[in-house]
Amino acid sequence: MVQSVLGSLILGYRPLWNRARKLAGIQLYAHNEASATVDGGHLLRTLQELWSASSPPLLISAQTRQLLCDLLEHAPRAAPWIEVRGEWLSDSAIYDRVKAAHQRGLRMVWRGDMDKLPEPEIARCFDNSLLTLRPEDAVAALQATPPRPGSAAAAAAPAAKRTPSPVLAGQMYENIASRALMDHCLDQGNAMALAGWPTEDVLYSLRHHPQQPSHAVIFKLMKAIDDEQSLETFEDIMGEDPLLAYRFMVYTNSAALGLRTGIDSLRRGLVMMGYSSIKRWLSDQLPHASTEANMQPVREAMVIRAQLTARLLDAGIENDLRREIYLCGLLSQLDELLGEPLGTILKRLPLSERIYDATVLRTGPYTGGLQMACALETDDASAIRQLCETFEMDLEEVNRALLRVLSDLEVDRK
Repeated sequence: MVQSVLGSLILGYRPLWNRARKLAGIQLYAHNEASATVDGGHLLRTLQELWSASSPPLLISAQTRQLLCDLLEHAPRAAPWIEVRGEWLSDSAIYDRVKAAHQRGLRMVWRGDMDKLPEPEIARCFDNSLLTLRPEDAVAALQATPPRPGSAAAAAAPAAKRTPSPVLAGQMYENIASRALMDHCLDQGNAMALAGWPTEDVLYSLRHHPQQPSHAVIFKLMKAIDDEQSLETFEDIMGEDPLLAYRFMVYTNSAALGLRTGIDSLRRGLVMMGYSSIKRWLSDQLPHASTEANMQPVREAMVIRAQLTARLLDAGIENDLRREIYLCGLLSQLDELLGEPLGTILKRLPLSERIYDATVLRTGPYTGGLQMACALETDDASAIRQLCETFEMDLEEVNRALLRVLSDLEVDRK
């Protein structure tokens, strides 16, 4: 039975980020074909089997009314949050099920535009909301942001004259494309979380500061070396930062080290350098390392893509191959961090041609897994379906890979 539910759904995901710029949860898109009636209760039982106490909280976003109705009807009280689109409440079948689900204690999230909030009677059925700000709301929110103390703007506009922000505390927001608006929602507006991240604008705002590896990841790796942890642990930690992994491989392949053979993986580099040399190199990186909190979601999203690529192209018992596929996913967005063509960046390293082919030429054995990992970051069911057909990937296996990666992510619940 478990096979049938994952074989008749198209899933996708979007991370939810909190004020600390850490993962707060996952929005899970669930789409069923018009011809397939999906048992929502069955989906929930499947998720329950896969999820652990440390897995991220889930917000299930049904992409069809039939699936939403089924979830509302069968979800038990302790189920993940169920999203209900505001415009779907005009459907009496959904409206009635929302009321009944609220009566039995189901936690639901209302999703829609700020200017179309539900009437009080139905609003009280929802524990939270996923809101979209209209352009005028976004402008009002930015105007309500207090200027930096001591700035000319602060002197010209005393706090008393600022208009109140339309951002509602404790709610979730989506489609936030600007860094300034993201800062306002999370820091001044006390939003619970943002669905997605304004990666493009965050990177643009830092364009005059060359990107550096994460201070926290470097420090974590140095501590692991001090604690004499395993080689696997060192490799895993280095793989938490695409820029650190890239810099390390550039260094291990530099003329300064004079190694006779090219280093084509993190593991080979770690073995060839020795722990004291690695620690010295890390110490040199630390003073310039990045402490920019807004880059944390950017890096983490890249790591999730790498994990997903490796899981989708399960290399069986071939550990070296699995690491190579992970590296393929991890390095696939370096052009966004370094601001130069990906082909140019990757040519500096003696990497497997399979990595270059998948990331730059979009050909070769890894391209299907990498393209699918990218498509799963969206709610575009038709693109995911097309990739399954093009690369002869089994939909159930794709969904199972996605759910395993998401359930393995950890959320700081402090």
